[in-house]
Amino acid sequence: MAESRKKCRQYSIEYLKFGFIPSSSSKLLPKCLLCNKILCNDAMKPSKLENHLKRCHPDKIDKDLKYFQTLKDRSQNRPTVDKMFTSTSQREDDGLRASYNISLLIAKSGKPHTVGEKLILPAVAEVLQTVLHKPASDIIKRIPLSNNTVQRRIDEMSYDTESFLCKYLQNTCFSIQLDESTLPSNEALLLAYVRLIMYQEIHEELLFVKTLAIETKGELILKVLKDYLKEKEIPLGNRISVATDGAPAMVGRYRGFVSLLKENVPGVLAIHCVIQRQHLVAKNLSVRLHESLQFVITAVNRIRANALNTRLFAQLCEENDENFHQLLLHTEVRWLCMTRFFSLFDTVSEFLHDKNSI
Repeated sequence: MAESRKKCRQYSIEYLKFGFIPSSSSKLLPKCLLCNKILCNDAMKPSKLENHLKRCHPDKIDKDLKYFQTLKDRSQNRPTVDKMFTSTSQREDDGLRASYNISLLIAKSGKPHTVGEKLILPAVAEVLQTVLHKPASDIIKRIPLSNNTVQRRIDEMSYDTESFLCKYLQNTCFSIQLDESTLPSNEALLLAYVRLIMYQEIHEELLFVKTLAIETKGELILKVLKDYLKEKEIPLGNRISVATDGAPAMVGRYRGFVSLLKENVPGVLAIHCVIQRQHLVAKNLSVRLHESLQFVITAVNRIRANALNTRLFAQLCEENDENFHQLLLHTEVRWLCMTRFFSLFDTVSEFLHDKNSI
């Protein structure tokens, strides 16, 4: 016959009058508040607990419940090694989380990474000392925001973002837009954007920016794209359309990027970039519109090409109480920030009239 199961006794709040509380290691074991001794579960009886009080602490027999309640509060609030490490770890985690959040704000604002250490931390310290009247040194030390730290945080977050995007693209169709641009230092860059439907909304994200070491031909552009997609395990067939400009390396009939891509993905839809179309239409649709754009380009280059003219124009804008003091460069490929030029049109006309130009 199987042995009967041993009964496990539970702690009762009434045992506090004998000076016992449940042990922190196990709620089934009674712990004496006077000697910190932990008894077995069999001792979880009023008679045995009272016997322990009389035998080991006879001077505390006449103490009331309020006395033991005070001992209980002290025991629970007493600092321990575990509590100290837990509290320290929590503070460090909060500082680390704040460091990541502030680094994300710096990245979104486009400010230099040194702004965290030179501006944000002093501003936080000033708020803590002036408004909250709390010492700021301990809190500031837990928020690392040096130049290298901010750069490392941004790199880590961007890697996580890229990893999430690539994993999503592995199982969904998307459109890709490619643009080959040359920096002032003659460095050729290939930029790739993707447009996809995510959570029933259309999203457009930057996929990658790669440097084209030597040539900018269609074969090399396709190789860079295929190597990246292979590295990220994104199927080449997931692309349903591709948008490019009218450069020969992109739309060449035989060795252009689009022609080579159609050999690998026959059903892909090729689209001419809308911005490029707008520019071509603006150049050929109306002579008057084209002449107007040429006037804007010439006027802006006239002011921005000379350092003295730039400073004089800024001073004139300040005297005329303008919202902007500088013009942005315009080119024949992209008309950017035309609003800036038209908002300063009167000031530009006054400046050029004084300079006897155009």
